Amino acid sequence: MEILPINAIVYNQEKVSINDVIAPPYDVIDNKYQDELYKRSDYNIVRLILAKGENKYNEASNYFKKWQEDGILIPVKKPSIFYIIQKYTNEKGDLIERKGFIARNKIEEFSTKKILPHEYTMGGPKEDRFKLITSTGAFFSQIFMVYNDTEQVIENSILPKYTSKKPFMDVIDDYDVENVVYLIDDDDDIKLIQKVLENKTLLIADGHHRYETSLRYSKEHPENEYAKYVMSYFTNSADKNLIIYPTHRIIEKNINKDDILNAVKKYYTIETADNKDEFLNKIEEENKKQITTGLILKGDNKFYILKLNPEAKNKIDAPEVLRNLDLTALHELILKKELKFKDEELMAQNGIKYEKRESVAFNSLNHGASAVFIMAYPKMQDILNISGEGYRMPQKSTYFYPKLLSGIVINPIKR
Repeated sequence: MEILPINAIVYNQEKVSINDVIAPPYDVIDNKYQDELYKRSDYNIVRLILAKGENKYNEASNYFKKWQEDGILIPVKKPSIFYIIQKYTNEKGDLIERKGFIARNKIEEFSTKKILPHEYTMGGPKEDRFKLITSTGAFFSQIFMVYNDTEQVIENSILPKYTSKKPFMDVIDDYDVENVVYLIDDDDDIKLIQKVLENKTLLIADGHHRYETSLRYSKEHPENEYAKYVMSYFTNSADKNLIIYPTHRIIEKNINKDDILNAVKKYYTIETADNKDEFLNKIEEENKKQITTGLILKGDNKFYILKLNPEAKNKIDAPEVLRNLDLTALHELILKKELKFKDEELMAQNGIKYEKRESVAFNSLNHGASAVFIMAYPKMQDILNISGEGYRMPQKSTYFYPKLLSGIVINPIKR
């Protein structure tokens, strides 16, 4: 994969506080949060990535130009790569430090197999992002890419040179994630990063809509050399700090608990755990050996561990590589076949809710839910296998946390 540094535009930290101007990606900002970010600063990046009004794309473009004229946004002196360490504490109390870097990569058709998608996309968000790029001539957010380097050359050879220095940026976001950013502009370090990735295949972990939008833009503007590359964040799947979190299924339809148990008994061997911790640990341990899912029910104090029977896989109407996925088994055998959910209901989350936060999923039984299916942590190899064969994961299968901030670096594609 061809990697290039970014001819970057960044916030002028002598004029603004970074804490006031950064924001999460546009697709996780609701109306209330948008208003909060607008009030936080006249220069918050939300005014660019999610502007308001009937002429919001023009408004974003005007802000972008004005902020550069006023010195709020300034160019970086040399083309650079931005190394970022995201530090947070997970629900178990463990300190996680996910590492990666922001650079540009050559935009490739999926048919080349150099870049692999793993989720489906929808037309609305792509059209929205296309209009924003066309109006502003810039990428304000990164595509989240995963590569594999078992030797961890970048982490071992380059990163130590910078972590002893003062970071370019150090900001704690609204989710209590510390984002420590180091600017890499040394030519030799950049060449080493390029060498590590030159023969790598990339998996899109997050940002499918933005990637497909950048692909469309590059096709429609073949004369623009800058548009042939997209700004991405790259993280190494060999790093244990790259954790893919599950998205749990909350059944909001009023379904009798016995009906749910009778449905799962047709396909799963059922065991129970004595407490929540044992329950969660067993799901992960058993899922290493066979497809395993957790189940908790309204009006029932038991913790059910569901282990898919081997012969049940043959009843799943899906390609072989997808039959190895716990969500495929749950959706095809239980939700659709037994509980009679239609595809449209699953897509629209009608009668079912997809929840990333484990604590919220457990607590939902106290707020009217009939049942909760607790999913095991997704395996990177499953995602690679499915993507490599040209298929996509079921809806809301993976959750790569933490989200990448908008406002750390801007990649202009018009000169």
